[in-house]
Amino acid sequence: MKLRHRSQPADGGCQPDGLAAAVAPAAVEVTPRFLRIGDGYAATLVVTGYPAEVGPAWLEPLLSWPGRLDLALHIDPLPGPVAAARLRNQRACFESSRRADAERGKLPDPSVEAAADDAADLAQRLARGAAKLFRVGLYLTVHARTEDELREACAQVKAAAASTLIEVQPATWRHLAGWTTTLPLATDSLQMRRTMDTAALAAAFPLASADLPAPLPGDPPADGGVLYGVNPDSSGIVWWDRWAQENHNSVVLARSGAGKSYFVKLEILRNLYQQVQVAVIDPEDEYLRLADAVSGAVVRLGVAGVKVNPLDLPGGDSRPDVLTRRGLFLHTLITVLLGQQPPPAERAALDRAILAVYRAAGITPDPATHHRPAPLLRDLADCLHADTDPAASQLAARLTPWVEGSFSHLFDGPTTTRPDGHLVVWSLRHLPDELRTVSTLLALDAIWRQVDAPGALAARRLVVVDEAWLLLRDGEGARFLFRMSKAARKRHAGLTVITQDVADLLGTDLGQAVVANAATQILLKQAPQAIDAIGEAFGLTAGERRLLLAARVGTGLLISGTNRTSFEAIASQAEHQLCTTRPSELADLDEGDDL
Repeated sequence: MKLRHRSQPADGGCQPDGLAAAVAPAAVEVTPRFLRIGDGYAATLVVTGYPAEVGPAWLEPLLSWPGRLDLALHIDPLPGPVAAARLRNQRACFESSRRADAERGKLPDPSVEAAADDAADLAQRLARGAAKLFRVGLYLTVHARTEDELREACAQVKAAAASTLIEVQPATWRHLAGWTTTLPLATDSLQMRRTMDTAALAAAFPLASADLPAPLPGDPPADGGVLYGVNPDSSGIVWWDRWAQENHNSVVLARSGAGKSYFVKLEILRNLYQQVQVAVIDPEDEYLRLADAVSGAVVRLGVAGVKVNPLDLPGGDSRPDVLTRRGLFLHTLITVLLGQQPPPAERAALDRAILAVYRAAGITPDPATHHRPAPLLRDLADCLHADTDPAASQLAARLTPWVEGSFSHLFDGPTTTRPDGHLVVWSLRHLPDELRTVSTLLALDAIWRQVDAPGALAARRLVVVDEAWLLLRDGEGARFLFRMSKAARKRHAGLTVITQDVADLLGTDLGQAVVANAATQILLKQAPQAIDAIGEAFGLTAGERRLLLAARVGTGLLISGTNRTSFEAIASQAEHQLCTTRPSELADLDEGDDL
């Protein structure tokens, strides 16, 4: 049977409606197993069997199927008296079956027993007004370009439905009625319904799209953001503007080798296109190729001749509390150096020494004195030695390795470099492990002084902390990172925290606070040992947990509030060469550079 819509000539009388002529297919061909609609094919599947129990988002496997699938849910409420009468008849049938089996000496049928118990429970909830009954029809129309593709797509949809114990059957000889049923016409032409209660029906909502929501009607269109990748579920574009969120921070969690640094380098590069100034703390020299390509600055901590003086005052800052804030940072620094909070007597001695060492250098709270050369860490140790308090001498002795011992080469001179520019990379590769935590703190302090400087609000700044577990494992370091995440938004800055050690981030209150203050959350491939903690912290569904366990490199979830979508990072060939860290590819690139 064929139904065709043909346009009439100009003198043929009635013309079709303008909207219908624009959206209606040129022809509809009906066969027993499918429809041919214009240049494509479609078939409707009817849900005929449901699982005994359903959980939240039980329609997710169908909604996230990677193809064109129209899902329609038709709902008709049953009046209370009708629902009660039908339920009473159903319970009577169950009771009659059980009594008949008992009289014949048969063993109870477990399925009948379970159905009878469920019916009794539902009757009680209906009587209390805690539930209602609905007649529900669920229909799926699958679209494809060819008949063979349609056959394969229907098989995939059946498999996706079977994964959640949903049975579907084709609407043989009724595909035209099925197609119109899944159109937005509010008409159920198939009338293949199933009774559901409120809880089961509510678990099917919301019918969320796999893609991020578009702006609401009346909202201004988005004019910023960068390309994060493509959505593997819908083949849509994942375009995200972190600067339009309630705060500009993000966290990136993934196991080693999952592509977290690759993704962050892509985001950095695309933010640089929009005049965002970026500072990166790089423990493994993964960002040097990118910095070289965009003429960025690199500070190689640990290389001979590179010094950082933690007692430096921020240049050009004339605020009256500059000296006080520097003293508080030195308290944090000494705690990180020692690996623990000093006792109260030592903290008091340290505070006296901080004030004394700046006075000895001629620096006072008066901003006019702040241009004078800052004292060094060894000067602070000398002031502790000069203090008659035994606690001061003990603290000075504990600082010896950092002042004149094995770890002093980073602090034993004035700061040798004050980098500035659109991209600054702080390299920690040449430092011993014992210095990486304190060096991360010093680099963050130098970056923060630029972010917090008067007049710095004109430019957007992105601060990237790779392998943040180096700082999060230390209490005071984690507290400094938390304060930075809280204050960054007011200074037009965004903090990106990257780590592969989920326990350090989610295992402490400060780590969880850093996550809570990140409006953009990126989850890439996770280890089975960490998926439970990740799932609980981010409220992941069972499907999202499976996705993260089986994700390919560079594939994961973007989460922001109630919005979440899967994505796969994509890069051009030029971007890939700057972002890849695979040794084989880097070797080929180095050979090409030599040629």
